[in-house]
Amino acid sequence: MNTYNIPRNVKGEGRILFIFSTKALIYATIGVSIGFVFYILFKTLSLNMIGIIIMGILGLLGFIIGTFKVPESNAFNITKKAGGENIDDVIKRAIKFKMQKRKIYINTAQKIGGTEDE
Repeated sequence: MNTYNIPRNVKGEGRILFIFSTKALIYATIGVSIGFVFYILFKTLSLNMIGIIIMGILGLLGFIIGTFKVPESNAFNITKKAGGENIDDVIKRAIKFKMQKRKIYINTAQKIGGTEDE
């Protein structure tokens, strides 16, 4: 008997330290960097522990955004439409939509003969 390799999608599977993909590591680093600003702010107020906790929470939030996908569920409208997509892609699309001042372009082309496309 021979062994055969089954093709699969390995895009984005490069793992660092077993849990971090490259994208998740970048997002976690960005979260920790933003948390570090809060740490410096709270350190000046002698609240070091609160700054460290906020830095950890923001790092974990960055890791979650970079790793997980939007769950597929019919309970909420957003999970119906975006279920199975990466969370960072959904956030990028929402920011892009807000930057366009919520404009939606609709194609209203008509067929020959005067009937509209559905």
